[in-house]
Amino acid sequence: MKFLKKLVKRYFSSFAFFYSYLGHKIFIAFALSIAVSLMDGLGLAMFFPLLQVVSGDDLSTSSQELGNLSFLIDGIEGLGIPLNLVSILLVMVFFFILKGIAIYLSSIYQVILKMSFMSKLRLDLINSLNKITFKKFVLSDVGRIQNTLTGEVNSIAGAFTSYFGTFQQGLMLAVYIGIAFFVDSQFALLVFIGGMCTHFLYNIIYKYTEQSSNKLTKFTNRFQGEVIQHVNNFKYLRATARIHDYSEKLEESINNIETTRRRIGYWASISSAAREPLLVIIIAIVIFVQLRYFEGKMGAILISLFYFYRALTALVALQLNWNSFLQNIGSMNNMLDFQKHLANNQHKDGKITISNFHDSIQFKNVDFFYDQTQILKNVNITIRKNYTYAFVGESGSGKTTLIHLLVNLLPEDNGQILIDGLPMRQLNAASYQKLIGYISQDAVIFNDTIYNNVTFWAAPTPENIERFWKSVEQASLLKFIQELPENEQTELGNNGINLSGGQKQRISIARELYKDVELLIMDEATSALDSETENEIRESLEALHGQLTIISIAHRLSTIRHADFIYLLDKGEVIAHGSFEELKEKSDYFAKMTALQGL
Repeated sequence: MKFLKKLVKRYFSSFAFFYSYLGHKIFIAFALSIAVSLMDGLGLAMFFPLLQVVSGDDLSTSSQELGNLSFLIDGIEGLGIPLNLVSILLVMVFFFILKGIAIYLSSIYQVILKMSFMSKLRLDLINSLNKITFKKFVLSDVGRIQNTLTGEVNSIAGAFTSYFGTFQQGLMLAVYIGIAFFVDSQFALLVFIGGMCTHFLYNIIYKYTEQSSNKLTKFTNRFQGEVIQHVNNFKYLRATARIHDYSEKLEESINNIETTRRRIGYWASISSAAREPLLVIIIAIVIFVQLRYFEGKMGAILISLFYFYRALTALVALQLNWNSFLQNIGSMNNMLDFQKHLANNQHKDGKITISNFHDSIQFKNVDFFYDQTQILKNVNITIRKNYTYAFVGESGSGKTTLIHLLVNLLPEDNGQILIDGLPMRQLNAASYQKLIGYISQDAVIFNDTIYNNVTFWAAPTPENIERFWKSVEQASLLKFIQELPENEQTELGNNGINLSGGQKQRISIARELYKDVELLIMDEATSALDSETENEIRESLEALHGQLTIISIAHRLSTIRHADFIYLLDKGEVIAHGSFEELKEKSDYFAKMTALQGL
């Protein structure tokens, strides 16, 4: 039983993976492969009567020499077709034309299957990644995510081709052996023995190829993560002359990858080089055994050689395909494990859909933990519609975590968050989040034009263009854009490489103002702005007072001085609340903060 489970896991877990995306279409591909080998086998069977016609032998013996395949000769005669050179050639050509058609259909269908599989796999990965919980995403290996979504998917494409090549060659091998058994059981037995002998050699190759493939995936995941860090931290590495030190780390990873690739290539070369010698050796042995021990006739030997060579060719091709598949087995294992990781950490969405924010958002006795560390403790706050709020406190006091709960990135561990009286856990997350404009301290810039960054690729209709210019004016970007040679069509480069920190933040602000939102959240959104620009944006946002619910996090208290309500946090707890002036009066902690900032 243990051996059977191991066998199923080794050879059929990958089949289940492909079948989950393609379903019954796989069996159509297999049927076409069987058709190819059947037409090939029947066509080859006509070579023996052809040789007899050419040599002038009596065709009446053809039926006997063909063994159980004599039904071909009998069938031709039964149709009233005389057995001669022309008729035999036409029948043979007919079978090989059918084989060519089957090969064409099989090849085209495989291309269609592969494209369908790749498309579904990519979409499935993206959709599953989109639904993973934010907490698990933060803790995930970003290098592994990128490598799996890009490089590993391409490796899976190679695995797909090799795996189905293995299955097809296996089917062809089965058909040839089946025909061989039909003609001569002794020949089939020799094929089986010869195949088993080669299997021992290829098992060694399979073992080392699989081990190297798993190592390659591990090294590639690590390298992808290091490359991402190299790009993201390029400015710091160059400015501090550490770029060459970090490059040594990249060089080590590159060497590991290339060494492993060479090892895989080494075993692949042995596999390829052994193919022809093995065929010739086994053929020589079969001829010797047939003539010496089984007193075989030349006709039977010729037929045996035809099918024997076809069967062994299929067997060796099967082994080569399987070895090629094992070169990508590390990618397969990584993909299966990655999909399992995504499936086990999916965000559990509610079913209630909302289209508006009507009254208030309430936090009731809310606690939140990261692993065993408590970040928020018994938080009770109320956010009413169309009022302006601010969360203040030292770094690490829980402000940003509170925002993450507010926008439904993280679930509360204890207590309850209510949206207009409805528990947030029961809401459809997307319907709620569409009401939110969120500007974080890390400005989000896409490698595209200013217009597409602000409008999120909205069609350039007159209405959208008007909204675009209004939002960039509110974000104090109008003059900056108008002075650019290509205006709003200016490309911003990778992660806004062509922009200052303040310009990135203003584009992020313009993007959220462009949207039709009801709740605007600003997490240190103006931290990189100069005082003059910050005042301009603050005035624009104050003009929205009473039209939107605005929540701000800011270390510069001057930016939230006019908030309707302020919550003061310390070590994850709300220790005071009220207006700016009220907090100065009743909180020594807040009064000290304002004094230190000259307020």
